[in-house]
Amino acid sequence: MSYDSAPQWCRPARAGTARWARRHEACPPSWGVADAPGTVIVVHDPDDAVWARILTTVIDESHLVAAERLTETVDRAVRPAGVGVEVLMVDLAQRALHVVLVDAPGAAIPVEGTTGGRAYQLTEIVVGGDHEGERVLWLPLLDGTERVGVLRVALDDGVVDGAVLRRRLWALAGLVGHLLMTKLGQSTWLQQLRARAMSPASELLWQQLAPRTLATDRVVISALLEPALEVAGDAYDYAVGDAIDLAIFDGVGHDLMAGVSTAVAVTAIRNARRDGVRDLAAQAERADALLEHYDRPGRFVTAALGRLDVVTGELTYLLAGHPPPLLLRGGHMVKELTLPPRLPLGVTAPAVTYEDIVGHEQLEPGDRVLFYTDGVTEARDGHGRFFGEQRLIDMAERAEQDQLSAPETLRRLAAAVMAHQNERLQDDATLLVLDWASDHHPRLFPSLPDHG
Repeated sequence: MSYDSAPQWCRPARAGTARWARRHEACPPSWGVADAPGTVIVVHDPDDAVWARILTTVIDESHLVAAERLTETVDRAVRPAGVGVEVLMVDLAQRALHVVLVDAPGAAIPVEGTTGGRAYQLTEIVVGGDHEGERVLWLPLLDGTERVGVLRVALDDGVVDGAVLRRRLWALAGLVGHLLMTKLGQSTWLQQLRARAMSPASELLWQQLAPRTLATDRVVISALLEPALEVAGDAYDYAVGDAIDLAIFDGVGHDLMAGVSTAVAVTAIRNARRDGVRDLAAQAERADALLEHYDRPGRFVTAALGRLDVVTGELTYLLAGHPPPLLLRGGHMVKELTLPPRLPLGVTAPAVTYEDIVGHEQLEPGDRVLFYTDGVTEARDGHGRFFGEQRLIDMAERAEQDQLSAPETLRRLAAAVMAHQNERLQDDATLLVLDWASDHHPRLFPSLPDHG
């Protein structure tokens, strides 16, 4: 480490050493370095300095780097630490992980049956090289709590795979995950990598949607739509504040106009919330009015609306022609949240009292609520047999007992629905999970070792 341009201020990093000494030569590696007394960067060892420079370089270069050069930029930055990296982005259907490198067209690995796919599924750091003798770590890439891909890290000879290195790599992976999704909105190439051959209706709806997963220390929300590239009338929505507002929608039909109807319904509910309308029945009336004014006759949207008090666990909900959500407790389904449903959004409804159409459920810590559209339960196999509610319940219970994360639970449920209908759904299928006051949020992150 050399500082030739100007005198530096150095001090030992050990506590209790208050005296500063002005030095013109390089500071010892275990000392702090600063431009003036009182502004000190403590460098505990040379490796800390190397990784500080790595993160600084990635951040500095990210402002101008094109999406297709992200892997090259990060790989070049980490080489001084004796590692090499590849960034892989998951496609919208969560079937494959694609290398984010324009010079590697088509390079991808499956999510199922690969080491990298296992890191993505379990959000864990997984060891496994492609060739004999190769030392490789796979790290999940997250944008917040949304899974967006994996980071493949090759270790040079002499690099120790231990707790310190894994924590440094996890910090790098967090930065790369954020950068990847920031670049997504700016890059047609990256959007094609994520979702090639998307239908216009699906393009319309995906632009409306919130991230598929969000979590705080008291709540986890995760959602999923299938078929990802051809979804036409289904959607979900949520907003987080002092309460959690959420909704799931199913527009009649399977064409672009179904997507338009659903987009109008989503917009109406959001607009009502942002106007301070908390009453679910009043939100539904806003959607009725907007759909009746702008949509074509005969079009409507079924929906389930919910509002969760994150402090007390009271869930308020309304069903507008929609299947009732399922309540799971302790890994078992305990009840359907049934109500006399009001008519779908966009259909003029007879006058009803608030108490007739709005339900209340007191959740217990650790409870999971599963919302779904009828495209899940009504998916038919080649013999005309429904996927059915009981199969959905069985799989949801098994996933909870296996302590799978909410997004992985939904990915496996959706894969089962697709397989049941020979990978070609005749209707959209949407799932949304709400976990309250549980210990589920740590499942969204790797279990990192202590520094020890």
